[in-house]
Amino acid sequence: MDNREKKILIADDEPDILEIIQYNLQAEGYTVYTAKDGDEALMRAKQIKPDLIILDIMMPKKNGVEVCEILRSQPTYKETLIIFLTALSDESSQLKGLDTGADDYVNKPISPKLLTSRVNALFRRVTKKEEAGTGILMLDNLVIDPVKFVVMVGDKEVTLAKKEFELLYLLASRPGRVFLRNEILNQVWGNEVIVGDRTIDVHIRKIRQKLGLDCITTVKGVGYKFDL
Repeated sequence: MDNREKKILIADDEPDILEIIQYNLQAEGYTVYTAKDGDEALMRAKQIKPDLIILDIMMPKKNGVEVCEILRSQPTYKETLIIFLTALSDESSQLKGLDTGADDYVNKPISPKLLTSRVNALFRRVTKKEEAGTGILMLDNLVIDPVKFVVMVGDKEVTLAKKEFELLYLLASRPGRVFLRNEILNQVWGNEVIVGDRTIDVHIRKIRQKLGLDCITTVKGVGYKFDL
């Protein structure tokens, strides 16, 4: 798939930002659509089924986090790439955005070249995953299916956010192996994404709670490993 076949939706209530992002992404060959608020973003997403959505967090009607949560709750958008635009630089806002299932975030004021670079990097990561291929993991009563994006504990299906799923799959793919914190960040979030140390901790805690299994061990000062 070349860039011309990839559809991007940008949602922001500032016309100048929409225009400059649209111009730069179109220059890269992407097909770009725009929306000026959260409700329009949801409507446009349903119409065009974009490969990537760029959401401003502070939008009228529905903010970017609300839009992301709604999209991620629908199977159609489980694998859709999502980037947040935010003028909020504190760690709690970053965690909230990533926790809803966003793949990356970019701070305002926006550097068009940086944003374009992040977009290209996300698409490259997806391509590599598709080329590498993945398989179903079956570990005792735990089944992790990366194609259907399903986790089963016994006969119970467990719903995980996108990054929670990717983190669990990474750890479970090599039971007993200790993954360093930096290694986890690079493989799950990508080295282009800068996230705080608490990001992994929050995701690990939620995975444990949702699975109801004591299957992820913290190796203090080092990282995490999967043991079941």
